[in-house]
Amino acid sequence: MDLLSTSVYKGVMRVSDLGECLRQAREEAGVSLAGLARKTHWSKALLGHLETGARDAKREHVVAYSRALCIPVDSLYGPRLDPLRVAHEWLLSDTPAETHQAHGRRIGESLVSDVEQRVVDLRLLDDTVGGGDLAPVVYRELADLRDLVKEASYSEKVGKRLLVAVGELSQLVGWVASDAGDHSGAQRAYLEGVSAAVKAGNSALAGQLLSSLSYQMANVGDPSDALLLARTAVSGAKNVTPVARALLLERVCWAAARARDSDLTRRTLDLVDDAFEARSEGVGEPEWVYWMNRDEIDVMAGRCWIELGQPSKAAPLLRHAIDGYDTDHAREVALYQTWLAESYARTGEIDEARNIITAARGNAEGVNSARLDRRVEEIEQLVV
Repeated sequence: MDLLSTSVYKGVMRVSDLGECLRQAREEAGVSLAGLARKTHWSKALLGHLETGARDAKREHVVAYSRALCIPVDSLYGPRLDPLRVAHEWLLSDTPAETHQAHGRRIGESLVSDVEQRVVDLRLLDDTVGGGDLAPVVYRELADLRDLVKEASYSEKVGKRLLVAVGELSQLVGWVASDAGDHSGAQRAYLEGVSAAVKAGNSALAGQLLSSLSYQMANVGDPSDALLLARTAVSGAKNVTPVARALLLERVCWAAARARDSDLTRRTLDLVDDAFEARSEGVGEPEWVYWMNRDEIDVMAGRCWIELGQPSKAAPLLRHAIDGYDTDHAREVALYQTWLAESYARTGEIDEARNIITAARGNAEGVNSARLDRRVEEIEQLVV
């Protein structure tokens, strides 16, 4: 199965395929582009670009179509297939690096484009596959790409693109490893990615890698060290785009909240809002911020309020985000439910907390994520 040319399920659906699904759903509902623009508050031009594939259709767009057309989110992605099967079939297929090595060619633009798309597709696969199942896939991809960079010949321009791909894939490997409970492996991957990003002259990507490591440290290490690292990542990321800056600042928020620095957390939450509101259709964001939207920002704010001892502020933010989340993203839904349950537990609403954590446990079934399992168990102990 060639995942670089075939739309096999929503996690690796091509932009043009998703746009076509959005267009068909709108037309079947009898709604014009102008009518949909009024319902969603997005411009008619932007909606047209989403439907033709000229602009990437992100989850927030799909949710908006769902609400405006009164149809399930899942139906907008077309037929669903089992993401675990996709991951396993992917594991058995040749990577672009292996294909190149078999032919012994000098690396050109086409091969690099395949590698870059492969990283994008793997990142999307992470939306629906737990770290324990996806880890073998991404580990192998990074190892093959690392060998390719060391052994193949290529131009300086191609070399920089390959280093960026190594950096982005290293970030994904770190994220997946952390989700699978391999924290030392995650740290190695993040730091390897930083080295590649720096060599490529991509400070924004280096900042993303360092802030990803700070996020892990805030969760399982020393929050004070995590805070220092997160702030360093923001300072070192030069000329970063608005949404990317919002993501880096979110990691500062979380580390500050875990370190119980209330003032810094509050100030940085405001900076996250300011950065996100500064986004523009004319500013190209890196692909690795594709998942950042208002709901995700609200989730982080809610989590920070819980850490700061103000759980009553968290529940409305978390519940609204969960209601708009795609059910195929079982890990994220379950994780967010654990924080919602914690917010109720810490305000004394134990019965409601039990109901929510029970739902989270159900959503977590079949998701091979050590991070999720640990969170569910922690909150279950809280509501005993």
